[in-house]
Order: sequence, then C-alpha cells, then structure tokens
Amino acid sequence: MAIARVAGRRLVASAVAAGLAGAALAACGTSSTEDPGSTEEITAEGVDDGTTLTLWTRAPLEQQANLLVDAYNATHENQVELTVVPNDDYVAKVGAAAGSGGLPDLFAADIVYVPNWVEQGLFQDLTDPIAQLDFADTINEGHLQAGTYEGRQHVLPFVLDVSVLFYNKELYEQAGLDPEQGPTSLREFAEHAKAVDALGGDVSGTFFGGNCGGCLVFTWFPSIWAAGEEVMNEDGTESLLASETAKEVYGIWRDLVESDAVGTGSKEETGATWTGPFLEGNIGVMPFPATMLATADEALGEVGVAPIPGPDGGASTFVGGDGIGISKDSENTAQAWNFLSWLMSEEAQVEVLAKNGDVVSRSDLADNEYSSQDPRVVAVNEVAGQGRTPLARNFQQAFNAPGSPWVTLVRNEVFGPGGTVDADNEEITAVLSQ
Repeated sequence: MAIARVAGRRLVASAVAAGLAGAALAACGTSSTEDPGSTEEITAEGVDDGTTLTLWTRAPLEQQANLLVDAYNATHENQVELTVVPNDDYVAKVGAAAGSGGLPDLFAADIVYVPNWVEQGLFQDLTDPIAQLDFADTINEGHLQAGTYEGRQHVLPFVLDVSVLFYNKELYEQAGLDPEQGPTSLREFAEHAKAVDALGGDVSGTFFGGNCGGCLVFTWFPSIWAAGEEVMNEDGTESLLASETAKEVYGIWRDLVESDAVGTGSKEETGATWTGPFLEGNIGVMPFPATMLATADEALGEVGVAPIPGPDGGASTFVGGDGIGISKDSENTAQAWNFLSWLMSEEAQVEVLAKNGDVVSRSDLADNEYSSQDPRVVAVNEVAGQGRTPLARNFQQAFNAPGSPWVTLVRNEVFGPGGTVDADNEEITAVLSQ
C-alpha cells in the first residue's frame, strides 16, 4: 500500500546502498578546508527582500515541506521554490550537484548523512547566526550535534521523527489487555504481543523490518538506551552491540519469532512496507514512527502510544528526521538564513508543525495548544527529550546499508543459529573505524 511505502522510507531514509553514498560523496569534490561563505555578519532574522530561494527535500518529508514553504511564502517577501526529490535518488542528486557547484540555496538531509556532508563542506557555517537566536539552547541537541564539525555548527532541525510503540486498542481489548495501558518494559511488550497473537486468524502480535537496517536502529537502539547503555562509543568508531543488555533485546525478539507471534514477512521486510501490517489492523503492538499518529488514527481509530522501553523498563527513542542548512553554493546566504530563523520560530514550530501533529524542534514549545489537546502527543514530545541521535561518520555503511554488518548481527541472533554476536559486533566496529 502506498502509505506504507512512504512511511517506511521516511524512517529508513538512509537505506541506500553504501556504494551509492560513497560515490555521491566522492562526486562532491569538496573538502572541509574550503570556505563556502561567511555567515558571521548575518543578523538573527536575516534578510527578507523578495529573493527567490531554492530548497530541496526528500519525498518522505513532502507534506511537512509543503506546509512550511507555503506558510513562509504567504508571510514573507522572499519566496521559496521547493523541489521534492524521490528518496532513492536523493543522495546521488546531492552528490552530483555538489560536484558541479549546483546545490540549491537550502537543502535537507537525513540526520545520519549530515555528519559526512558537513565534513565534506556541503553546508555553510551557521554557528554565529544560531548563537544570536534567543532560544538557541532549546533547539534539539541531537540535530545540532549531527551538524557540528570542529566545534562549528552547520545544520538546524528540519523535521523531527521519533520512534515509539503503537498498539491497537481494539485488539488489546479483545485479548483481555488494558487498552489504556501500553507496555512498560520490553518483556511486557512481548507478553502483550503474545496475548494478541493468541486471537488467531490474520492477527499477529507484532511486526518488524527484519531485513532493514534503518528500521532496526530506529526501533531497537532505544531499548538499549532505555537500560542506560550505549550502542557506540562517543566517537562513533566502536560498536557496543554485544553487551548483555543488547543480547537481552535480541533474545526477547528471538523468542517472539520462535513463538510465532511475529507477522508473516518480517524476516524478508526491507523497509519499503514495514508499517503496512499495523495500519491494516492486523498487528497488536510494534515500534512505530511517531509522525504516523494521525495516519494510524485515521486507519484504525485511536491507537495507543507508549515509549519504547528497555528489557526491564525505562524509556527512550531514536530522534531521527532531517536536518537543513544553507549550501556551499548559495549566493543568498542572508536570505536563506531568514527562512531558517523563521523555521525555528514559534509560528513555524507550533502553527505549522505542531498543528500538523509533528514533533517540534524546540523543547520550550513541546507543550503547546495543539499537543496539549492529545495526551499521546504530549507523551511523544516528552520522550523526544529523552532520546538520542547516534552519530558516526560511517553510520550508513555500518548500519543502514543493505547487507550491513548490523543487519547480519540481528538476523543471526533473531532468525539464525545465534552465537556469533561478538564476531558480528567486531565487524560493525571494523566499518565504523575505517
């Protein structure tokens, strides 16, 4: 179904072959030593003088991008021309444009690509104008860190997406579970999934993208963080995914597979349709993208929402989505900053994004007139503040690429013979440390 394809790609934005990413970056022909321009003299508001600005974004963010651009264009002299690029073509398009000096004024990037593209010099330095913002210390730290290189900031949040548990209240009630109380630990999650699965027929307890590295980091890393542990070292050069907690996470999911509580197709799911079974009403509970709350409600009635827990409790989330910055090729830096500073404003964050049911990028705006109308949205905003955005130069190759060592580790531990977690973890480290 089309909805599932878009939703899956929204979160698995980096599920592009590692070779393609490498080729695209090589094509950029830039380095961090080049000076694409200075933003030191830009005022906090930038310049609004009727300039036409160009902006690129990936197709999964088309809805939010259109809403933001329309709102900006309606209230400013500057006008933004938006180009929406098919997700699978985005990396190559950015790489080719960077190599030929043809990047747009502004472009968004999946947050896991941002560190590489910043290091390659594709974005201008925004450190000084960001510091001028009165609310700079409330901007999502994960996205700011992803765009920081050698102590300088280059990227702001464009659209945030976080992972949470969604559960089907109707199936919970049929299974004798409390439809107003989601799982508070990963073990309880498994118990709930098995209880729903016992209903039989086309119903399954849970579902996951078992051959999708992006899906798996987005939905399984939080269970490790919720237990107070890390998935990588601070530099992003060593994998810590053979810890006892990580093994508990794999074991719980393996038990669900062996108990036949996982929906058909999980083992083969590459990410293109990984949200589809839940939206069809056949899945009891599963980790899910929070940006799909309105879509899930429309499909199923009000769904339940809970934070992703660790094996024995706690809560965390993967703060994903896209960052956005001014390209090295823009000659309209002050005008482009006008758009970015507006993007961080209460007008954009609340009256555009929060009104649409999206997570805001500023912690001081998390509790707003739209989120307060739905306790589930408040819960999503709260857990977003506890989440992480893992950063590593070779994140794509180590985790998200098809056939990555992370995918191999999970498949061995959950579907395969198991017992190879230490060796598989070393393979992830080998890629991260290249």
